[in-house]
Amino acid sequence: MADFKGTREAFAQAIIDMAAEDNRIMFVSPDSLKAMRATKFAELYPEEYVEVGISEQNAVNTAAGLAATGLIPFVGTYAGFLTMRACEQMRTFVAYPNLNVKFVGINSGLLGGEREGVTHQFYEDLGILSNIPNYTILTPADGPQTYHAVKAAAEIEGPVYVRAGSGRETEVYDKDTTFSMDGIRILKEYGNDTLLLSSGFVLDRVLTAAEILKEQGINVIVGDINILYGKDPSKILEAIKKTDKIVTVEDHNVNGGMGAYISKLVVENAPKSVKRIGLTTFGESGPAKEVADVYGFSPENIAKVVAEGLK
Repeated sequence: MADFKGTREAFAQAIIDMAAEDNRIMFVSPDSLKAMRATKFAELYPEEYVEVGISEQNAVNTAAGLAATGLIPFVGTYAGFLTMRACEQMRTFVAYPNLNVKFVGINSGLLGGEREGVTHQFYEDLGILSNIPNYTILTPADGPQTYHAVKAAAEIEGPVYVRAGSGRETEVYDKDTTFSMDGIRILKEYGNDTLLLSSGFVLDRVLTAAEILKEQGINVIVGDINILYGKDPSKILEAIKKTDKIVTVEDHNVNGGMGAYISKLVVENAPKSVKRIGLTTFGESGPAKEVADVYGFSPENIAKVVAEGLK
């Protein structure tokens, strides 16, 4: 595995490494070669690179055709351009026939729209796909995890969506830590006052919040939820049953994402309090870290919500 920085670069490196060993790996680009940092892939594997231009719906249909012949196509571009502009194609021509197409959506979440603003911030993608059968949804927390998530996607039979970021993510994992197929990885276990769950690119903030809480005498479990609406949530249920309070944190709308998923599991298996930290409005442009603080993702605010829930 070569060195890389950021989730887009991680995607490109993963498909390069896979293509070196498996000639079924394809990249279908709707004018997203540079955005996906995949120029080197096209140079190394020109026969495995398909450019369709600015036409996301065509990209999805092209990938469906490739998958129907036994290939493993990846379609990568901005998350909303896939899940909104090409939603019908992702539903009807990939999910319905359960074809082996992999999607990587970049610039997902509030933190992705530093330069472009609300038109390129996408915090509805998980809610959209969670309503479409057959998708496996992977939400890696940083660049290293995105690399391993992309490789894991190739091994999963059927449609997969990998939620990737913009390149501003703080690395939490080392590059050798593989992607957990349990759907959760417990990173801190100070005590069972609250189960503090993160999904996606706010994990570093959640871990910092756990340290702030520890200094206040509040000891939490921190879990990284990296598969949403998975087929086997048993490990997540094990964590849920350890505490009476749960707080979820995600760079996505509170509806349809990780918080909604955890709430569903809680109601159906172990009813208790769940507080969700996420977006309820559209975002705005600005430096990613400062915007995240404004919208409630600061470690201090996360710690405050946990503490208030214990009163």
